[in-house]
Amino acid sequence: MSTDASQDWQHWHEQRVAAVASSYGPLSLTGTYWLADFPEGRIPDVPGEWRADGDEVVLTAGAEDAVTVDGKPLIGTVRLTTDHPPIHTSRAESAGRRLVVLRREGEWAVRDFDPESAARRAFRGIEATPYDERWVRPGVFRPYAEDRHVRVENADGKERGLGLSGELVFDLHGAEHSLQVAVEEDGTLWAVFADATSGRDSYRFRFLRPPAPAADGTVTVDFNRALLPPCAFVSHFICPFPPPGNTLDTAVAAGERRVVGS
Repeated sequence: MSTDASQDWQHWHEQRVAAVASSYGPLSLTGTYWLADFPEGRIPDVPGEWRADGDEVVLTAGAEDAVTVDGKPLIGTVRLTTDHPPIHTSRAESAGRRLVVLRREGEWAVRDFDPESAARRAFRGIEATPYDERWVRPGVFRPYAEDRHVRVENADGKERGLGLSGELVFDLHGAEHSLQVAVEEDGTLWAVFADATSGRDSYRFRFLRPPAPAADGTVTVDFNRALLPPCAFVSHFICPFPPPGNTLDTAVAAGERRVVGS
């Protein structure tokens, strides 16, 4: 085993744990509130009044709400659009809580990220399999002629669209396997997958984020860096389940397996 590769993985794992446990990491999410469920605009325990208005969200707050927008106290009304990562750059904030505006398939929601969340206080780490070079596999990315969209169930029980750009083909245990993947804006790949360990020795599904393929489509597939999805940490995320064909019929006993104590 390469000592450098093992040390790199250990550093990656430590950084990953630190990011999850950070003030506005996934553990701090205390709720995802769809505005359609609150037609009067008041979300329990979330300051301000929130209403969807076409391509914007209208936030109204008084002094008693202690809401700031762009770092300034809000007394009155402001129009907001979708926030983008990182969480701490969201426009709306209240007493250290970040109030993040989200849109999915035309539906608006507000997410409440609270550094004092119970999940963050209780976090004890991520169970992960130690690095093993046998889980680093050569692969090939085969793009589709056109992007495809499939409907998949999400962690909140609703079906939503998932965009797919091609297939990632690789060998495991002497047999060829493939995963349908999306291509991120920076060219890296993203797969939602399950395998023979899912729901038993690991969480029910995981993410894989290989680097951008080379010009000839070749790409390294490193299952040592299989990731737990955000919904493995708190139930308020709406992670997509694996699309059809992305459940491997072999065990991937590598990468992140579960949250300690779960």
